Amino acid sequence: MWEKKLAIYDALVAKCPRFERKGKTMPYTSANGYMFSLLNKNGGLGIRFSKEVQEKYLKAFNTTLYTSYGATMRGYILIPEEMLEDLDTLAKYLNESYEYVLSLEPK
Repeated sequence: MWEKKLAIYDALVAKCPRFERKGKTMPYTSANGYMFSLLNKNGGLGIRFSKEVQEKYLKAFNTTLYTSYGATMRGYILIPEEMLEDLDTLAKYLNESYEYVLSLEPK
């Protein structure tokens, strides 16, 4: 199951040529010193958004905050399983997250 989620994550990131996937055991994307997406050991995909956008998407996607390795990740939402079937739409959200972290003060 994890390998299938990893393949989906890799395909999603491949649709976004401005950045690449990093991490061997914990796949993630980062820019400007900030992670903005990651795949946890359970195959859950989390994407980071601004607080305002996060609140909007929590309702719109009927989802929860993202948890990885037992910790709730501030700013991240859990992408629902059914959204993983539409990588074109999901790539728009991932690019939105990328733009968000680029707007932050570099670390």
